[in-house]
Amino acid sequence: QVELVESGGGLVQPGGSLRLSCAASGSVFAINLMGWYRRAPGKQRELVASISSGGNTNYGDLVKGRFTISRDTTKNTTYLQMNSLQPEDTAVYSCTAVLAGQGTPVTVSS
Repeated sequence: QVELVESGGGLVQPGGSLRLSCAASGSVFAINLMGWYRRAPGKQRELVASISSGGNTNYGDLVKGRFTISRDTTKNTTYLQMNSLQPEDTAVYSCTAVLAGQGTPVTVSS
């Protein structure tokens, strides 16, 4: 089990910046990917950014070039640096951890 605690949100003027943090605890060794999502009022939840255990990043089209996801493995913390914020970025931001399962063997044999 993994517990996630987000912080860093608040009020910012258009054009401003914020850095969100997501601290993970528990079975962090099982985390394959960390992602930031957001849900604006009246809208569907959307992916903002994600980062894999190998460091590969992915961004939603609306935030590319403005937001940066990073991680500090020593602190088990994932960050979302948000620059050039606009009113349309207003939302509740949450982080998600994708965990690796134990796996199930598949054998193909005649």
